[in-house]
Amino acid sequence: MPRDPSVLSPGYTPVPAGHLASVVTYLEMRARPPQRAVPVPAGAPTLHRLGAADLDRYRALYREVGERWLWFSRLVMPAAELQAILADPAVQAYAVHAGDTAVGLLELDFRTAGEAELAFFGVTDAHVGTGLGRWLMEQALTLAWAQPITRLHVHTCTLDHPAAVPFYERSGFTAYARAVEVAPDPRLSGALPREAALRVPRIG
Repeated sequence: MPRDPSVLSPGYTPVPAGHLASVVTYLEMRARPPQRAVPVPAGAPTLHRLGAADLDRYRALYREVGERWLWFSRLVMPAAELQAILADPAVQAYAVHAGDTAVGLLELDFRTAGEAELAFFGVTDAHVGTGLGRWLMEQALTLAWAQPITRLHVHTCTLDHPAAVPFYERSGFTAYARAVEVAPDPRLSGALPREAALRVPRIG
C-alpha cells in the first residue's frame, strides 16, 4: 500500500527556523462520566459569560491564562473573526471569577451538530494546583452534557502543562489520536513577549 504523504515517517523531521513543533494529543468522551464530588475552591468561583462586546476582556484573559503555554491562536486572529465566534450562540465562552478577579477561562464550541469541543480551558498561574481546575472541569462537563451531544472532545499538546493529559484522562476523556503541529513561534512575531515560556528555546 502506498504511504500516505501527509503522515510523517518514523525518524526525525526538521522544523523550519522560527517555528515551534509540538505533539498534539486528541481526547474524547462519548457519555457524561459520573459526577464527582469536587469541593468549591477558595474564593467561591463563578462563571461569567463572554460575548462579542467582551473582545478585549477575552483576549486579556486568554493571554493571562495561556502565555505560559504559548497560546497564541486567538491573539493573531482578526478581531472581526474572533468577535463572530464569541457572538455565535453555539459558542459558550466564560471568564472564571473569584470575587472580582478573573482567574480562568472556559470555552465550549457546539458548532458541530451532536458534538462539543472543549476549545479552551485553563486557570491563571496562581490557581494551578488549588483545585480550581477540577471544579472548572465539573462545570464544563455539566454545561457540555446539558446539550444534545454524543461526543465531547479536546486536544492538548506538549507545550501545555505536563499534567494536562493525565488530568483530562482522570476527568473521563480517552486519548484516541496524535499529530505533530508546526507553527510560527509567536514570540518572534510579537504576538507574545520574547521572554514567554523560556523553557522552550527560541530558534530563528
